[in-house]
Amino acid sequence: MTKKHKYFTAQLLQWHSQHNDRILPWKGISDPYKIWLSEVMLQQTRAEQGLPYYHSFTTNYPDIIALANASDDAVFKLWQGLGYYNRCRNMLQTARFIATELGGKFPDNYADILALKGVGTYTAAAIASFAFGLPHAVVDGNVYRVLSRYFGIDDAIDGAAGKVKFAQLADELLCRKNPALYNQAIMDLGASVCTPKKAQCADCPLSKHCVALKDNLVSLLPFKEKKLKIKNRFFNFIVLQFHDEVWITQRNKKDVWQDLYQFLLIETASDLYIEDLQLQPMLYQILDKKQTLVFTKQIKQRLTHQLIESKFFTVSFEKKPTNMTQDGMWVKLSDINNYAFPKTIIQFIDERLTG
Repeated sequence: MTKKHKYFTAQLLQWHSQHNDRILPWKGISDPYKIWLSEVMLQQTRAEQGLPYYHSFTTNYPDIIALANASDDAVFKLWQGLGYYNRCRNMLQTARFIATELGGKFPDNYADILALKGVGTYTAAAIASFAFGLPHAVVDGNVYRVLSRYFGIDDAIDGAAGKVKFAQLADELLCRKNPALYNQAIMDLGASVCTPKKAQCADCPLSKHCVALKDNLVSLLPFKEKKLKIKNRFFNFIVLQFHDEVWITQRNKKDVWQDLYQFLLIETASDLYIEDLQLQPMLYQILDKKQTLVFTKQIKQRLTHQLIESKFFTVSFEKKPTNMTQDGMWVKLSDINNYAFPKTIIQFIDERLTG
């Protein structure tokens, strides 16, 4: 380890012991289940947003056996609103694998942890170091940012060569005697001081030798070479109402919001006028000539690679339609909160149906 490397690690650990006041319930614990749970929840999610979900899950499912024995619907309902539902799906599969195949004992080495469903190199390193004290360096967005700015590295963090370079550097800087403290320190520094915008350079323990600060590159690093291509999608939700009941169905395709519930959906290639929407075959055979859709609300939601424009239309029936082409069910509005819906539909339900 070079002199600059030693300085980096020493300063980081000193800051962590004396000035790091970022308090989170999963910090400083060694329970691999709770550490794994927190890491799954924090994938593409801010800690503040994931905190209440962490409390709910650890209260309802205090250990991995309890989670493994839970029903899909109950777990998805508890996850509702956190987004990226594939994480929840993988989490359930992993819990059941550990419960049935490993006797409920969480793997205690990096290779076996990495082999778990939904666990990547970062999560495996975090669990290995925090739960078992193993010398594996974490490399997440916070770590990329701290390292690229301090060392002035302009290699793309989303390129193959850049990923290898940062992983090697992170491993060189790791404190072998206490990898958990070091990993927590560098992640907390990136989350609270060396932030993406408005970095608190005056409060940074590494500012003295930070290349980005010296060369005025803080706002330019880290560098990404790939730009996200955003796909626009148009969802038309038809809220079929029969007195105090509405019709819902479950999304089963491998797509956004898989396994969550929704109203009758007609996805179109572009935004349609309501008159054109009513002529869609799925609707045309359900509605009689006297019935018309009523536009109720429009909500836009940005996902990682998609912009979903959802429009909600309501229509009431005196008799339940018998010619539905999709599998679904009628549920009472008083029971609708028993089902897990995407964030967009939750907003509509709260504002227009049960609010």
